[in-house]
Amino acid sequence: QVQLQESGPGLVKPSQTLSLTCTVSGGSITTNYYYWSWIRQPPGKGLEWIGLIAYTGGTNYSPSLKSRTSISRDTSKNQFTLQLSSVTPEDTGVYYCARGAPPTGWVLDYWGQGTQVTVSS
Repeated sequence: QVQLQESGPGLVKPSQTLSLTCTVSGGSITTNYYYWSWIRQPPGKGLEWIGLIAYTGGTNYSPSLKSRTSISRDTSKNQFTLQLSSVTPEDTGVYYCARGAPPTGWVLDYWGQGTQVTVSS
C-alpha cells in the first residue's frame, strides 16, 4: 500500500519561498512509469495542479505557476519537494502530493492527506 505524507511550515510570509516535502512509503519514487505530483486547493475553489516529477527525475509544471515553481527529489529518502517562490496570500490553501499512474501520470491514484499553508504577514 502506497502512502504519501506532506510536511512543511503551515505559515509563510509574503514574498518568501514555500517549501513542502512529500515522503513516500510502500513504493519507490524511481519505479518506472510513475509520476509524483503536487496539487493545491485554495479556500472555496477547486483543485489546481502545480507540477510533477517523473520516475526519471524530469519535471513538468503548470504554465501559470512555472516561473515560481521547482520540484526536486531525494531518492535516498524517497521524498520529493515543492518550492514555490515569491508567495502571496493567493497561494494560501491545502497542498497535496499524489502519485500518478502509468502510462501518462495524469490519473492520481494515491494522495496524501494534505497540509494547510497560509501566506500571511
